[in-house]
Amino acid sequence: MIRKSFIFLPGISYNLEKSLWNQGILNWNDFLKSKKIKGISTKRKNIYNLILNKVKSELFSLNSDYFIDKLPSSENWRLYKFFENEVVFLDIEVEHVTKDVTVIGLFDGIDTKIMIRGYNLDMKVLKQELLKYKLIVTYNGSTFDIPFLNKRYPGLIPKIPCFDLKVGCRRLGLIGGLKEVEKKLNIKRSQIIKKLTNGDPYLLYRMWKGSGDNYYLKLLVEYNEEDVINLKKIANYVSKNLS
Repeated sequence: MIRKSFIFLPGISYNLEKSLWNQGILNWNDFLKSKKIKGISTKRKNIYNLILNKVKSELFSLNSDYFIDKLPSSENWRLYKFFENEVVFLDIEVEHVTKDVTVIGLFDGIDTKIMIRGYNLDMKVLKQELLKYKLIVTYNGSTFDIPFLNKRYPGLIPKIPCFDLKVGCRRLGLIGGLKEVEKKLNIKRSQIIKKLTNGDPYLLYRMWKGSGDNYYLKLLVEYNEEDVINLKKIANYVSKNLS
């Protein structure tokens, strides 16, 4: 989708972008090859050609950070398919009183890494892990997860775009929290965790810390694994239906 996007060009609105598509200009190469385009003067087109060539170079150099100031944050979903193999799905849990991070879950589309405070959470290791990726996918992360981590642990989050699924879901009429959206998309959850804690991961964390029983630790890991794995399912749905 990113290669058929034009809204980062100065003066290009969503309506003009749609007009370009309707004219058969479906990607950057189509634009560059066209000598004349309805609604765009020759002078403006020459300027746009220079910008598009620069954007193409940055994209194929895999510089996703270049797009942070180019795309509106609500449009970062357009980067998802291009960087699909270099995406990290991220979710955090926070202690209700102290506001300490209790769990940070990562999923690269194949493997999960679940880091738990007091067990295996190491911010230096986490920082090195996050440097591998070109795009962060979260649910409500642009409002909560990313600002929280940036404030609490400056320098932890690399300067790469964030695709916030909550924003994309809202545009598709899927309103509510992550669990509500999962239900609407018929994404199933483990029933045992629901029965134990009513779906509250912090209670699982407290049960583990209070008892020392690794049974609760295992359930906490399973809970957060479901969170981050389900983010990919939702991202695929949102990307497909917004395209």
